Amino acid sequence: MNPIKRVAVLGSGVMGGTIAAHLANAGLDVLLLDVVPREPTEEEKAAGLGLADRAVRDRIAAGGRAALERMKPAPLFLPENLARIAVGNLEDDLPRLRDCDWVVEVVVENMAVKKVLLGEKVAPHLAPNAVLSTNTSGLSVNEMAEALPEGIRRRFLVTHFFNPPRYMRLVEIVSSRYTDPAVAEGMADFLRRRLGKGIVYGKDTPNFVANRIGVFAICSAVRHMLDLGMTVEEVDAVAGPATARPRSAVFRTADLVGIDTLLHVADNSWQLLQQDEQREAFRLPEFFREMVARKQLGNKTKGGFFRRSKEEGAPALYLDVKTGEYLPGARPRFPSVEATKGVDDPAERIRKVLAGGDKAAQHAWRNLRDVLLYSFRRIPEIADDVVNVDAAMRWGFNWELGPFEMLDAIGVPEFVRRAEADGVAIPEGLRRVERFYDASGGKPRYHCLATGTWRDVPRPPGQIDLGLLAKAGGVVDRNPGASVLDLGDGVFCLEFHTKMNAIGLDVLEMVHRALARAEREGQGLVIANQGPAFSAGANLMLLAVAIGERAFDDVALTVAAFQKATMALKYAPLPVVAAPHALALGGGCEVCLHADALNPLAETYMGLVEIGVGLLPAGGGTKEMALRAMRVAEQFDTDVSPFLFENFRTIAMAKVSGSADELRKLGFMRHGDAVTMSPDRLVQDAKAKVLALATNYRPSSPATDLRAPGRSVAASLWTSLWNMRAGGFITEYEEKLGRTIASVISGGDVPGGTAVTEQWFLDLEREAFLSLCGEPKTMERIQHMLKKGKPLRN
Repeated sequence: MNPIKRVAVLGSGVMGGTIAAHLANAGLDVLLLDVVPREPTEEEKAAGLGLADRAVRDRIAAGGRAALERMKPAPLFLPENLARIAVGNLEDDLPRLRDCDWVVEVVVENMAVKKVLLGEKVAPHLAPNAVLSTNTSGLSVNEMAEALPEGIRRRFLVTHFFNPPRYMRLVEIVSSRYTDPAVAEGMADFLRRRLGKGIVYGKDTPNFVANRIGVFAICSAVRHMLDLGMTVEEVDAVAGPATARPRSAVFRTADLVGIDTLLHVADNSWQLLQQDEQREAFRLPEFFREMVARKQLGNKTKGGFFRRSKEEGAPALYLDVKTGEYLPGARPRFPSVEATKGVDDPAERIRKVLAGGDKAAQHAWRNLRDVLLYSFRRIPEIADDVVNVDAAMRWGFNWELGPFEMLDAIGVPEFVRRAEADGVAIPEGLRRVERFYDASGGKPRYHCLATGTWRDVPRPPGQIDLGLLAKAGGVVDRNPGASVLDLGDGVFCLEFHTKMNAIGLDVLEMVHRALARAEREGQGLVIANQGPAFSAGANLMLLAVAIGERAFDDVALTVAAFQKATMALKYAPLPVVAAPHALALGGGCEVCLHADALNPLAETYMGLVEIGVGLLPAGGGTKEMALRAMRVAEQFDTDVSPFLFENFRTIAMAKVSGSADELRKLGFMRHGDAVTMSPDRLVQDAKAKVLALATNYRPSSPATDLRAPGRSVAASLWTSLWNMRAGGFITEYEEKLGRTIASVISGGDVPGGTAVTEQWFLDLEREAFLSLCGEPKTMERIQHMLKKGKPLRN
């Protein structure tokens, strides 16, 4: 398969447009085509434009591209990525397909329409080695392939993206009977590496893998809700994180997908799955059709199973499916669900819920029982193995565990015993299984149902899984907060493993031990973590306790220890590369700022957010932003003020990147830093960066030649803050916080140009941090954050 550099997307609706956006995010040139409008709009007619004009003929595709700038969540890493998307139409621009390496069709889910477009219009214009794919969510790939010329069939397959493509990791690849296996494997490698996708191989069956299981799970949940006399709000209380599924649970997921879409997929399943033993389960109750008739379609109509309350702070209204009326949210609580609070392990949460005896536990058991049995019976119909099914549900529906991982969590023999007690038929093959996965020795294996043997779980090339490495004996040092792992080739990894990877004294201690180990036995250090966040920052609860007890000496020692650790990273005798992903906030951001290089995952949301809890970055973050401004000014022999003002705003406004690409704009990434698209490759890429830096590495020393911007620059910032408060944009206390940050970042109450050191800024940080810890309004902010999970503006 030829390298893919230019892609054509046929169809500029929400799905086509957002696929185009993510291709542009990956640095690819995109041609976005759609149909020619039937007639000009009234505005176009008034402007003297007709169907012969390109502005009219390209209007639909151009509108799809323009819509990308307004969408939430944002489909683009950066607004300027839009420039990579050219537009046209499916009549005038088909010859331009010859310049494309991959053409992906994303038009309406109608077999007849797709066959005409692909076979009659697109096929004559394809380049000799170009890949052609369809984004269908369940139509037959073999039937579409039959409509193509024989020479193209081997290059045709399904590439089913999940919505929204930027954020949902799953792409299902489904080959036809003609598809060249090398083409399918080449596309899988491209989608993993370049677009960061997780690949699942499905079969040519209705709705493929994820939607087949996911829609069945929703239909089952609805049926058992009615049987148990529960409300949609009660079902969502148990069918979310309590049972290892997303917070959107069942009915909020339906609202997200669209009630009309869900009904269409369920109806389509019922019509096509003639031989499915659970075919009748896909018949949704009549109230779904009534909701569609009333335009209660979910989030896109601002009302589905849930609707926002007009009362601020009140829970969402929920739909009473019996009456069709919205009722005030009651925030239902069940003992079985409450037992899962604070439990990080999803398998343990499932066991705790199923051990309960309340209505929620009954629903959880019945729903999981049906879904897990259904999943077992679908192999090898929809996929060859349990690995593909589990990955599909994790990546496509955001389940924490796939169906077969859930069976292991419950215990297969226990599951069989309990299901039999319900009088449910058990497949004979399930009785012969003790468990589906085994990770002993750090080499994960799965139970192959076809042969009854154990096989290695396939792993993408270049993947370093820290969890598996730890199980294989890769941990060389550990304390309760962090570990050091040997990545091989003289590179070690510092991994945090606290809740949300919050940074405490254990983590800070391990920084020094990790550096000592790398210096003694290797040539560099990677800082990388697994889990939902790289690091949510310093341990706020411990800080709140210390402030409450007026233990300010302890706070001072902790801040000093944090500064000592980050400075050790910055001036280590060997290269340090930070590989953040997801959240890297506060102290997590400060750790990254002191590494020699950043290698973030594309979806990294990093920021110095301490002002939200009434503080300022004091682990070297404020200092580092001051230094970076001063060094840029020195490099270009110009005034430091514009650079310092920008970095001040980054801190004072608690700016957080919307993607790793935004880190450069915030001053967090530097020349030579790179972004990784695939989570599987993140640690490997960071390791490669360490090895590249180690070749001719020359450590530096703490700066002693700094010229403080001084009090005049701080005064300018203070004036800006006063104007903002006078205009009602910030509160009086926010002005005070801003003034404190301005004083530190400008080097304190000294004349401009005063010679200072890096340590001078660290001392200013620490003193300012301690002074703010003594402020009652700061304590109010900390308590509000701990209680509500969002900042207080007091």
